[in-house]
Amino acid sequence: MSWRWGVALGLLALVLGAFWFALPESSKPIGEGDQALSFTLPDLQGRPYALPRGDVVLLNFWATWCPPCRQELPSMAELYRRLAGRGLKVVAVSVDENREMLEGFVHENQLPFQVLHDQDAAVSRRYGVFKYPESFLIDRAGKVRYHLIGAVDWMSAPVLRMLNNLLEEGAHGAPSTR
Repeated sequence: MSWRWGVALGLLALVLGAFWFALPESSKPIGEGDQALSFTLPDLQGRPYALPRGDVVLLNFWATWCPPCRQELPSMAELYRRLAGRGLKVVAVSVDENREMLEGFVHENQLPFQVLHDQDAAVSRRYGVFKYPESFLIDRAGKVRYHLIGAVDWMSAPVLRMLNNLLEEGAHGAPSTR
């Protein structure tokens, strides 16, 4: 009887593999080395905002109801204050359904970076986000260099090193050796 289970599992794996390769490129999760997908979402004033090009971007997917998301926001705000002058853009995409609650949270916490509203989570799904928070560090050429899942201490030495290297690459036209 165990050989039947093996055959059944093998067939299931074959079907799932075929399905995966048949998916259109835009349906596959974005990973390190992939080109970041362009998108436009409303900011908190309802104005359309497009993902910046030509800058180093920290693209973060989060929600106000997510404790790890809330935990990492203070260090993300500090990171923005420290590196915005060197060209870092921080774009925080919220998947909250309630816009008023989101606006109140952003105002109360004085988030200094760009916050966008992905009410139906369409952009989040396009990026393949499955756990909040998830972040993508995008270089000046628009390539995803790092994909981070879970809360991050944005002021930690390893993260600052990654971001400083990305900022230096674009500034000097060549990769940093640090």
